[in-house]
Amino acid sequence: MLPVDSSAKGEVVYVVPIEETVEKGLYAFLKRAVETAEQNHADAIIFEIHTPGGAVDAAADIGKLLTSTPIKTVAFINNQALSAGAYISLNMDEIYMVKGGTMGSAAIIDVQGNTAGKKAESYWFAEMKNAAKHADRDPIYALAMADESVDLPEYGAEKGKLLTLTSEQALEVNYAEGIVNNFDELLDLLGYSDAEVRPLEVSFAEKIARFITNPIVYSILLTIGSVGIVMELFSPGFGIPGFIGLSALLLFFFGHLIAGLTGFESLILFIIGLGLILLEFVISGGIAGILGFIAVIASLFMASDNAVHMGISLLIAFTASIVLSILLIKVFGKRLRLFQKITLTESTNTESGYISNKSRLELIGMEGYTVTDMRPAGTILVENERIDAVSEGAFIRKGAKIRVVKAEGSRIVVREI
Repeated sequence: MLPVDSSAKGEVVYVVPIEETVEKGLYAFLKRAVETAEQNHADAIIFEIHTPGGAVDAAADIGKLLTSTPIKTVAFINNQALSAGAYISLNMDEIYMVKGGTMGSAAIIDVQGNTAGKKAESYWFAEMKNAAKHADRDPIYALAMADESVDLPEYGAEKGKLLTLTSEQALEVNYAEGIVNNFDELLDLLGYSDAEVRPLEVSFAEKIARFITNPIVYSILLTIGSVGIVMELFSPGFGIPGFIGLSALLLFFFGHLIAGLTGFESLILFIIGLGLILLEFVISGGIAGILGFIAVIASLFMASDNAVHMGISLLIAFTASIVLSILLIKVFGKRLRLFQKITLTESTNTESGYISNKSRLELIGMEGYTVTDMRPAGTILVENERIDAVSEGAFIRKGAKIRVVKAEGSRIVVREI
C-alpha cells in the first residue's frame, strides 16, 4: 500500500468509468478521456471498472492506449473485471479492488461462443502475460485466467478451470495494491484526498456509438436495413420500408463514425453505391446495379474494423431479408395493408368482366354459305357477315350451304348441309 501524501493540493485526478461490454465504442471514449487528461496535465486517471469483458481486439487497443500514456493509471475494480476487463486492469500501473470484487476468467472465444483457434489463443496468452509484466506481476496468474490447462488448485483453478481471483487472493499474489470499501477510501489511500477530482462521463453520442458497435446490434441494424431496402424495391415510390431501412444503415455508419472506426469515405461510398442501384431502375443493362451492390458491400466492410464479424453479419442480414421478404409477401401479403401495395391481389377473370377473345356463341345453329373453299379453314357468310371458320375436317367447296355447329372463342366450326 502507498502512504498517504497530505500535500496533494493542486493535483488533478480524472475518474473514468469502464462499464458494460468492452467494444470499439468504449475504446473511442477512453481515448478521448486519456487525451483530455493529458491536455490538462492530470496527475492520475482512476478507471472505475465493472465489466464482464468483451471483444479481444478492442481490449488490445485499450491496453496499448493505457500503457502509452505518461499519466499514472489506476484500476479501481468496483465489483468485477472479467475477461477483457481483467486484461485492461493489468495494463494499468496500479490495481485496487473493493471487498468481494473479482478479476479473471479471461478465455478467448469466438462469436459463436466456442473456444477460439490455437493461433488466436496463443496471441491472447501472450497478451495476458505481457499485461501482467507491465507492473512486474507474476505472469503465471494472468495465464491461468486465460488458459485452463494451467494448474493452480490452491486458488480454485485446477486443470480444466480458469482462474478468477477474489480481492483477497489478488492482494496475496500482488495482483492488487490494496482493498478498499469505497472511492473516498481509495483517494485517501492514493494520497489524493485533497486533489481536484474531475469525473468524465460517456457522452450521449458515445453511448449510441458503444451500443451500435456491438456486433449483435449492428447485425440487427444491417438486417433491418437490407429488409427495408428489399421491400422498397417492390413498392412504387419511396415509403415506410425504405425510410426504416435507410435509417438503420445510416445509424450503423453514425455509430462507427463516432467511435472512430471509420471516416466519411465509407459513408460517401455507400451513398454512391445506393445511387447506382437506384440508377439501374432507370438505365437497363445491369452494370450500374452490380457496381452499386459492390460499392455498398465495400463501404460496410470499410466501416467495420473486423472483416469476420462483418461477413457473418452480412450473411445473417441477407438470409433474413430473403426469408422475411418471401414470408411477408407470400404469406401475409393479402392481410397487411402495407403489402397490398406491393403484391398484385386482383386478377383479370371472366367474372370481373375480362375476356381474352370475343365469344360468338350466338352463331351456333345459324346457316350460311362458304365464300371460299374450306381446306378445312376458309371464309363463310352468315347474315351478310364474313367470318373466318373451319370445317369439322372435311373439304367443303365454295358456295356450299353450311351450318355453324360450334363456337370456341374465336374458333368457329361449320358443317356442310
